[in-house]
Amino acid sequence: MSAHVLVLNGPNLGELGRREPEVYGRATYDDLVAACSATAAELGLTTDVRQTDDESTYLEWLHDAARGGCDGLLLNPAAWTHTSVAVRDAASMLPVPYVEVHLSNPLGREEFRHTSFTAGKAVGLVAGFGLDSYRLALRGLAARLDRS
Repeated sequence: MSAHVLVLNGPNLGELGRREPEVYGRATYDDLVAACSATAAELGLTTDVRQTDDESTYLEWLHDAARGGCDGLLLNPAAWTHTSVAVRDAASMLPVPYVEVHLSNPLGREEFRHTSFTAGKAVGLVAGFGLDSYRLALRGLAARLDRS
């Protein structure tokens, strides 16, 4: 049976392609889902890619993941990365590995983006490569899952 990876995306990522293309590129959210699905299939994984602008929904997804049902996660909390202790606390409950992922490089942007509340519990962090951040993160997570 293949490993199941949950990919959780936070606020404004549904606006990819329209939102600050000079920062996030011209790829759309559908392109992001397709990149995750294709890479996962290549690696023998299944994925469930989700996006919400509602923090409560994001927290519930993390709580559900903490109860089981997936083998690993990619998390892009987006703005909540830098603002939400609640998302950090929910991610800390995860019994499976997760990789934090960002399309842009937060360290190359505004100073308030330089702190991640969620990265400290992640097994890895991939940022700054656009959609390739997700592809690379899936590869890293797959390698980690193969070793477990």
